[in-house]
Order: sequence, then C-alpha cells, then structure tokens
Amino acid sequence: MSTLKASLAGTVDGASTALIALSEALHAHPETAWEEHRAAAWVGDALATAGFRVEPSYLGYETAFLAEAGSGPVTIGLMAEYDALPGLGHACGHNLIAASSVGAGLALARVADDLGLTVRVYGTPAEEGGGGKIELLKAGAFSDLDFAMMVHPGPVDVAEARPFAVAHNHITYEGVSAHAAAYPDQGVNANDAFIIAQVALGLLRQQLPADTRVHGIQTVGGYAPNAIPEHTEGRWYTRAGTLEQLASLEERVRRCFEAGALATGATLHVRPESEPYAEFATDERALAAYKRNALERGRVFADPDVAGRMNRASTDMGNVSQVVRAIHPYIGVDSLPFTNHQKEFAAACVGVDAERALLDAATLTAWTVADLVSDGGDGPLGAS
Repeated sequence: MSTLKASLAGTVDGASTALIALSEALHAHPETAWEEHRAAAWVGDALATAGFRVEPSYLGYETAFLAEAGSGPVTIGLMAEYDALPGLGHACGHNLIAASSVGAGLALARVADDLGLTVRVYGTPAEEGGGGKIELLKAGAFSDLDFAMMVHPGPVDVAEARPFAVAHNHITYEGVSAHAAAYPDQGVNANDAFIIAQVALGLLRQQLPADTRVHGIQTVGGYAPNAIPEHTEGRWYTRAGTLEQLASLEERVRRCFEAGALATGATLHVRPESEPYAEFATDERALAAYKRNALERGRVFADPDVAGRMNRASTDMGNVSQVVRAIHPYIGVDSLPFTNHQKEFAAACVGVDAERALLDAATLTAWTVADLVSDGGDGPLGAS
C-alpha cells in the first residue's frame, strides 16, 4: 500500500466513530423523497465541521446541498444520497451512501492541494423515484465535474453497475360516482378501469423482452363499498435497457392504461413523476481502479448471476453518467438471502457488517480518485 493510500485510509479510520454515528442517525430517522430536511442538515453539518464550504438549499432545492474543499484544477463529485423508501425506511441503504461519501470527502480534502483537487460532496435528494439528480442537472449541477462517484449498498459486492433506464408515472382515472346497489347504471367505475389496465399489463408481460420490467401499485381504489369509485390513482414504473428501448416500451404500456379508459368510459391522466432515469455509462478506467483497490482491501465480488439480478435496478446517477465520467459500484452488507427494498435489508444497513461496508466504501472511493489523479495509466483525470 502506498503512503498516500495509507494516509487516506487513516483519515477514514480516524473519522469512523463520527461516520457510523451519522449513518445510524440517518437510519433511525428515515425521510422520503424531497422531505429529507434533517438528513441534509446532518450530512451538511458533518462536512462543515470538517472545514468544507457548504451551500445549503443548493440551486433552490431545500433538501440538497453542495459542500466543497480544495481549489485544484481537477474537480471530483461524490454523491450523498439520503432519502428513504415509504414504509420501508432505509431498505436501500442510503444512510450508508451518505456517510461513506462524507468519509471519502474528508479523506480527499486533506490531500486536495497535493493532488490538485477540488473535492465536492453533493447532497442529492429524492433518488427513490423523485429524480433529484436530474433536477439538479437541469439546474446546472455536475456539468463541470471531471469525475463523479458513489458506492451503493447491496447484499454482495458488484463492481460494475448496469442499471436500467426507468420511467415513473402517476396514473389517475376519473369516473362518476353512484350508489352501487340502487343506481349502478349511473356510475362510471374508475376502479374497474384500473383493473382492466392491470389485466392488460399482465398479458403484455408475456410478450415483453426478458430484460424489461413493468410494475407498480394502485394507491387509491375508491372510498366506500356502496359507492361506485369515481377516482383511482396508482404509481407505475417501466424499465428497459436504454432510454431508446424505454420509449418504445412506454408506448405499449400506455395503451394498456388507455384500454381501461376505453372499456369503462373513465378519463385517464398520466403524469410523469420525473424525467426518465437513464442507463448507466461506466468509465472503464475508473472501474478498473476500483476493482484493484477493492481486491486489495479484501472485498470479494459476487458471481455473475447474482450481479445480473442486482443490475436490474435503476438510478438517477445514470443521468449524471451520461454527462460526466462516473462509476457506481455496489458494496455488500452480507445480507443474503435478503436484498434491497426488503425490511430485513434495512435492518442489515446498521451493525458490524454495515459499518465495515461504510468504511470500506469511503476508503475505496478515496483510493480510486487518488489513482485516477496521480497516474493511473492513461494520463491525469480530466484529460481527453
């Protein structure tokens, strides 16, 4: 291990108590998309205490922030996610993402002047369906970065993320209420429209390519059993390998919802919850550096079958990767048979294994950036 890497690891280890406490606080107080007021403040305060220049309410978004240290010519961005899942808490481990990005930021800030770095840690809200990074991109964030990175918890280690493109849509049907027994013929059943759409979607899945996904929930189905439902709502996700494939698939999914409206006479409204999440464009040089460092740190990568299942998720970090060199590896918390978006996975995102993953993720992020800046094989980071 080089002197530089030993120093970076030492900084992370020295901050371990504070980093673990931050992760545990986030885990104990989950906040969902665009509501992460405590989380943004806690993560931003941790960086401000370490000497970072912190801009809260970044670009007008109350639960986003930008923290910066150093003033070198190469600018790297570390993404801190901290939103939780409705009803499941931190079942995707964003508490660990935030804390590990803080840890990597602290380590890199101490050597920023020596390495010619400007180190940024971005507080990025609303990854779980809200497209927070997409909104920040549209407002002007990230475009001047030379490299962006985050490490995401999973049940096992996977070096290369290959997330799907995904569209998030809010579905509404409007019908006409009527007494279900006395005057059923005077009603237009918005719940039947949703049922017809879901049957159509179930049949459509038989003809869809294996690398696509269509899934969702109905959030409002009516209000009283003796009243024809006049209003129903749901949230529906459509996933495909690329944005181009997604656009084609969305047309077919839309027709299923239109079928519900046509059959019942209800009126359909489809509202995108965010712009689509893009597929991920991995920077191969950075990925190779991360792999070397992970093996040196003693991490073990999962077999391809397990890795393939994990890579059917999606992230708004994919949109960042379309404009900035980036990687998004997964780090394991040893949770199998439990996986992301299960309550048991949320429980696995604190404790001894989660703490090791946190500190390893912070260290590996710092090591990977150091390799890319110092002479990783094809010139300095930022070179074309």
